[in-house]
Amino acid sequence: MKSKTSSQLFKTGVQALKKPQPRPLVRRYGTVQNVSPSLLTPHSSVFEDAIASNVTRNTWTKEEIKEIYDTPLMKLAFAAGTVHRRFHNPAAIQMCTLMNIKTGGCSEDCSYCAQSSRYQTGLKASKMVTVDSVLAAARIAKDNGSTRFCMGAAWRDMRGRKTNLKNIKDMVSGVKGMGMECCVTLGMIDAEQAKELKDAGLTAYNHNLDTSREHYPSVITTRTYDERLETIKNVREAGLNVCTGGILGLGEKAQDHVGLIHTVSTLPAHPESFPVNSLVPIKGTPMEKNAPIAFDATLRTIATARIVMPRTIIRLAAGRTTLSEEQQVLCFMAGANAVFTGEKMLTTPCNGWDEDREIFEKWGLRPMESFEVEALRDLVTAAPLEPSETKQQASVVV
Repeated sequence: MKSKTSSQLFKTGVQALKKPQPRPLVRRYGTVQNVSPSLLTPHSSVFEDAIASNVTRNTWTKEEIKEIYDTPLMKLAFAAGTVHRRFHNPAAIQMCTLMNIKTGGCSEDCSYCAQSSRYQTGLKASKMVTVDSVLAAARIAKDNGSTRFCMGAAWRDMRGRKTNLKNIKDMVSGVKGMGMECCVTLGMIDAEQAKELKDAGLTAYNHNLDTSREHYPSVITTRTYDERLETIKNVREAGLNVCTGGILGLGEKAQDHVGLIHTVSTLPAHPESFPVNSLVPIKGTPMEKNAPIAFDATLRTIATARIVMPRTIIRLAAGRTTLSEEQQVLCFMAGANAVFTGEKMLTTPCNGWDEDREIFEKWGLRPMESFEVEALRDLVTAAPLEPSETKQQASVVV
C-alpha cells in the first residue's frame, strides 16, 4: 500500500474538519451524557441578568420577581449569596434590640397581633414607659453587642400625642448619643412628625406592609395598604431610612411573597432594611391556629429579596426562635444580615445575646458596627465593579 503524500494528508484533515463533529460530552452527577450545543451557548434570562447587575433598580415586574423566586432553591440560595458578597461583608451581622415602649390597647384589628384591644390575649395594656428606663435598656443592649436600638408603641397613629412624641424624641436623642442607630415604629405618622423625629436624630422608621396588596384585606381591615404606603412616603421624604417588610405565615401563598417583594422593590427607593418575620401564633387572635411557615418559603423570600434589593439589609425578625442554628446560618449565607436579639421582641420570644454570640463565634461571624452599612454602601457606590468582574462573580454552575 502506498503511503499518503503530505498534500493528501492535508486534504484529508481539511475534509475531516468540514464533517459534523460529535456533540461534546460532559460529566454530570457521576455519569457521562451528550449535551446539545445550544445548551453550551450563553443566553440571558431575568435571573442571570439580576445576579450579574452591579446596580439597583426599581422597575421590577411581578413576572420577573416570580421567575427569580421560582428558581430551584439550591441555585437561588447560592446566587443570592454571590450577590450578597458583592454588596455586603458576609461576616457582619447587625444585632438589633427591640423594646416595647407602650404595650397593648391598640385599636387596630391586625389578625396576628397580641396587642390589639379587639382580642382576648391576656395581655394587659400599659402606659408609655419613661425615658430613663428606655436609655437604661439601650445601655444594656449596647454592652451586649447590639448597635441598633428599636422602640415600638402599640398605636394606630400619632395624632394628639404631642407629649408622647416629645418623650420619644428625648429617647431617640439619648440612644443616638450612645453612638447607636435608632429606629422606632409608632404606627402611622404624617410628614411633620417624621421631620421632628429626623431632627431628633432618628436613624430609621419601621412600618411593615406585612404582605401583598391582594392578601392584605384578609389580615387587616382598620388600616388600608395605601395608608401604610403614605407613611413610608412621609418617612422617606423626611430623610429617614425606611424599614419595611412582612410576616410569613398569615395564610398567604407564594404569590403573596412575590407581591410583597414587588411592592417594596418598586418604591421610589429601596428600603434601607427589609424585616422577614415568621408568624408567632398568639392564643386569642384569629390566627392562633395558623400552620408554621415552611422554612423553604422563608429562605426563598430572603434569597429573592437579596437579589432584587442587593443593597438592603435583610433582617431575621420575629419567629427566629423557631429556626435551628443551621437554618439561621443558611439564611445568612443567602443574604440575611441582621437579627433581633435580646430579652424579648415586643410580646414574643427572642434569641438572646449569649446564644447569638455562640453562633457567631462558631461560624466566623461578627456583630456589625453602628452605621457600618452606610459606610460600605458609600464605598461600593464610589468604586463599583467593572462589568467583566460582575459577570465573573455572577457565574453559577448547575
